[in-house]
Amino acid sequence: MTGRDGTGTGGMRLPQGSFRFVVLDVETASSDPSSICQVGLACVRDGGAIETWAAYVDPACRFSAFNIQLTGIGPETVRGAPRFAVLLPELRGLLDRQPVIQHSSFDRRAIHAACDLAGLPHPGWTWHDSVLMARRAWPEFRGNGGHGLAHLKQRLDLEFEHHDAGEDARATAQVVLMAEARLGCDFRAIAAGGGAGKRRPAAVPDPAGPLAGGRVAFTGRLALDRTEAAVMAAAAGLETAASIGPGLTHLVVADRDMAAPGGPVISGRHRKVLEMQAAGAQVAVMDESAFLALLASLRR
Repeated sequence: MTGRDGTGTGGMRLPQGSFRFVVLDVETASSDPSSICQVGLACVRDGGAIETWAAYVDPACRFSAFNIQLTGIGPETVRGAPRFAVLLPELRGLLDRQPVIQHSSFDRRAIHAACDLAGLPHPGWTWHDSVLMARRAWPEFRGNGGHGLAHLKQRLDLEFEHHDAGEDARATAQVVLMAEARLGCDFRAIAAGGGAGKRRPAAVPDPAGPLAGGRVAFTGRLALDRTEAAVMAAAAGLETAASIGPGLTHLVVADRDMAAPGGPVISGRHRKVLEMQAAGAQVAVMDESAFLALLASLRR
């Protein structure tokens, strides 16, 4: 859940404890990187759970019409929100002891510019860039849409509201976890060049598995850890597909999406599979529970 009421630290405490990494994203009031008007965090636990937090910031400067249209954040939105100098010590209490990931170098530049404006020293955070990780995990996107969040949203079936700091941070965290699963490396190793050039998931399909030759894709906010799901699928012989396309045999949809009160939530990936089915493709669509039951039955 994201706290965004603009008071204190967004109306809710910063996530507590230790994390594998924290993604930081900022929105600004203008083209000046020091004009931070929203900060978002996505804190990733060891099991892959993501805790999202966000707060508005009063940049004490003029908002540009372009940025207001882009983010939906304007002077009225940040009225009563803390200044950056007030918020930074609380952020440092969490981020001084965690690896910090940004999507491109803008967020670090914005934090440093805001520190300079406030006369504060730059925090000594350990920064990593998820754009570099995405380039190594999906080299086929280079020159074919690129590795910005807008394109990754489309190609990796991410569901988020772009240009909201909390939403962008969560999406970036999902990109990092998916890159780790695809390359079989910890994010630090990927950032350092590990796994570069690989185009297969971390879990290698068992050629003797009962579903060998099949390809599975996952969609929605799964209760399953995606890396664990890929490992289980591989034990049955399934390759985990990074995108929807020819050769796909199974689509696993989050239980919560299939059982949504207003009817099933149809993601972009799910919609593509329905179109493939209408064109004659044989793709089995099931929720997480059915997928686990299928794997269990194959082990008997």
